[in-house]
Amino acid sequence: MAVLVWLLIPVAGAVVAGLWSTWATRRRSGAGGVKDAAGVRGYEAFRAAMERAPADG
Repeated sequence: MAVLVWLLIPVAGAVVAGLWSTWATRRRSGAGGVKDAAGVRGYEAFRAAMERAPADG
């Protein structure tokens, strides 16, 4: 009986790891990548502002 308990520990760990990996790799964009599009627009605005900034040097 003790052997079964020791065998259940790694099996339970594998199940928990599988559930965690499924949870960790889920899509987080929500509504079709809206967050990604907003991030790209923000990055483009940042680049445009940096190109307009006077160069000190």
